[in-house]
This record gives sequence, C-alpha cells and structure tokens, in this order.
Amino acid sequence: MTRYLLRRIGGVLVVMLLVTAIAYLVFFLLPSDPARLSCGKPCTPDRLAQVRALLGYDHSVPVQYLQYLHGIVLGRSYGSGAASLHCPAPCFGYSFPQGRPVTALIADRFPVTLSIAVGAALLWLVAGVLAGLVCALYHDSWLDRLVTVGALGGVSAPTFLVGLVGILVFGFRFNVLPVNGYVALTDDPVQWAFHLVLPWCTLAFVFAAIYARLTRTQVLEVLGEDYIAMARAKGLSRRRVFVHHALRPGLTPVLTLFALDLGGLLGGAVITEKVFGMQGLGALLIDAVASSDLPVVVGCTVFAGLLIVLANLVVDLLYGYLDPRVTS
Repeated sequence: MTRYLLRRIGGVLVVMLLVTAIAYLVFFLLPSDPARLSCGKPCTPDRLAQVRALLGYDHSVPVQYLQYLHGIVLGRSYGSGAASLHCPAPCFGYSFPQGRPVTALIADRFPVTLSIAVGAALLWLVAGVLAGLVCALYHDSWLDRLVTVGALGGVSAPTFLVGLVGILVFGFRFNVLPVNGYVALTDDPVQWAFHLVLPWCTLAFVFAAIYARLTRTQVLEVLGEDYIAMARAKGLSRRRVFVHHALRPGLTPVLTLFALDLGGLLGGAVITEKVFGMQGLGALLIDAVASSDLPVVVGCTVFAGLLIVLANLVVDLLYGYLDPRVTS
C-alpha cells in the first residue's frame, strides 16, 4: 500500500508539472501583454521596462516558469528593496490591476464555489445513485421506464436553462426562494442554505440524471456476470446477492465520475454562478478573461487542475482500500 501511495503521489506531481507548464505556455501565447496592461498611462519605454523587471518578465520563459513554481512552493517577491511586493506560498501569481495576490482572490471566492459544489454533489450523488439502483432492481418495470425517461430529460437539459426555469417558477411565479446573492455560512447558516437551494437543485437535477443512467447500466452489467448467477444458484436471497455481490463493483465507476465532476465544479461552477449572480471562482475567472488579467486566469486554471488531480488521488486511494488487487 505504501508503494502504491508513493506511485500515485509521484503521478500527481508529474501531472501538476504538466498542468502548470501548459497553463504558463498559454499565458505567453495570448496576444495580451500583462506588463503593458499594468504599466498604466502614459506608458513610456522606461516605465514599461521597470514594470517588466518588477513582474519578472525580463527573464527568459524557462526562468519565469521556474520562478512561478518557486512561488507556488515557497512564495516569491516582485521587485526588490522597500518597494518589493511579497506573495506568500502558495503563490499563484499577483494581480497588479487588483493589487492583490491571486491566492487571496481565490481564497475570497472559493467558499462560494465550495458551498455550491459540495451541496449539489451530495444531492445528485444520493438522488442519482438511488434512482439508478431502483431502476436496476426493478428492471423493465414501469418505475424503471419512468426514471429512465426523467433521466433522459435531465441529461438533455442545459444547466442555464434549468436554472432560468427554476428562477422563473420558484423565484418569480411563487416567490418562495431567493434567485441571487450569497450569504456566508458564518453569518447566517439558515440564510446560507436558503440562498443555495436553487443552485443546488439546478446542478443536482442535471448531474443526478447522468448518475442514474450510469448506475443503472453498471449494476445491470454486474448482475449479468457469471459469479452472480452462481451466487443465485447457491440459494442466496435476491437482496443478499444485490447488496453483497453486485453493489460494490457496480458503483466503482460512479466513484470515479463523482471525483472528476466534484473536482471540476470546485474549480468554478461558471454557468451556475453567473445565472444566480454568485461571485465564486467561475465569476472570478470570467471577469479576469474579460479584463485580460492573465495572472488570475493562469492561477485559477492551475488551482482548478490541482483540485481535479487531488480528487483523482483520493479516488485511487479508495480503490486501493476497496480492492486490494489494485495496489499489487
């Protein structure tokens, strides 16, 4: 298990190096010049050279990339002397238009995205898996067909459309739920949950449909295996066969998909945040793209990649626990 853990951590480090390298390469391929954007007006050649030196853009691209990695691990300083700006680790860059480290900007917005993603994930995981299990258990029944049709509708519906319909019905028609804004959990837990009901249900409706279809397909596939037929031939009850022999292998792919979806949402639920007027990581990224704040774009990209990689690492470790053959 220790060797397996070390291999997975090594893989995580390699993937993160690739993610940061690609993100930083895209940073230099974009037509916008972050030094010129930070130079202000009038931007004389001498002033532009000073800004490049302050930002560290007067070095070669490989040296700048190594400085960026150094900032993530140990922090870095921009400029020198009394006028230098220190960015503590983990430093994902510094936004000079906003006058703050990218890490601080992410930390301000992350609680909003975290609240949306985790709450919706719990809803869609429970609802989707239960619906899929019911369909598999009562295969070809009217209940199976009803859930399958509903899941097809959920898969086909865009997130923004579901959100707008929810706003129209529950926000304006019946006026029972708030349609925008965010209340911090520490300020008022009740209002925090109340303002997140519509975003949670919007994401849960779309994702639960996917999980229901996947769970149904996987469990039915496992129920058709030879060892399941042998278990039934031994006289085991239907419930025992389903719970002890089919459930775990049938849900293994669901665990993988859940980690990817949750990790991706933690990097920013862009559409949902915009529809409901919540200032999370998705809104931060969109605003940074609109204003060509490239350090924020790269920082959010690297942070989102880190979350997805860590989510996959957790899944790999769970696989090793559930199936010891994986670690051999």
